[in-house]
Amino acid sequence: MAITLVLAATVQGLIGLGLALVTAPVVTLLAPELMPAFMLWLGMTMPMVTLVREHHDIDWRGLGWTLPTRIVGTVIGVGLLAWFPPAGLGIAVGVMVLLSVLLTVRAVEIPVNAPTLATAGLISGVTGTTTSIGGPPMAILYQHRPPPQIRSTLGLFFVIGAALSLVGLGVVGRLEPATFLLAMTMVPALVLGFLISRVVGRRVPAHRIRVGVLVVSGLSAGVVLVRSLLLL
Repeated sequence: MAITLVLAATVQGLIGLGLALVTAPVVTLLAPELMPAFMLWLGMTMPMVTLVREHHDIDWRGLGWTLPTRIVGTVIGVGLLAWFPPAGLGIAVGVMVLLSVLLTVRAVEIPVNAPTLATAGLISGVTGTTTSIGGPPMAILYQHRPPPQIRSTLGLFFVIGAALSLVGLGVVGRLEPATFLLAMTMVPALVLGFLISRVVGRRVPAHRIRVGVLVVSGLSAGVVLVRSLLLL
């Protein structure tokens, strides 16, 4: 898991998301009982490292529209975890993200305004709480923004969003102290991956960051679909 997290943290340090994409399948295979809390703890920790470098690029206006609906999405996500089978939820989430990526590739650009920001926050709240992969809705929306703004805005959104999801899981009794302690032992792997991303990032052009965001979002959907189909 530590080796996987180094790779995942490198990806997230470059394009602003990807930690859950790379790590969630490995954790699910090795210790499925840790999900989704383990990834949420890490998802809240990793962006803090990024924000130290790029906090001045945060889109505060955008967060003002997304965070309130993220709370609503978290409540919905907790309810879905309690009432519906995880396989069915995962399939629905995977299809939703794949459709979003395809529409974004074909379309000119999704406007970043109050309705789209609120919608992205709501969807991210549901998917982040149920599957630990809540980045694609926001990443698709911000794909045309400068890379530092993508990384910093998504970073703060992930910190607050993961905290909300963890609170929701705690309310319904789905948090274990041992999971938190294990996640904290993996923090050095996150820091190492972040440092690697700083070196690699100097050689990656801005337009490739956008391509990376779309690819990671699409792969996220694939991971969720495969994982859910295996649970059927």
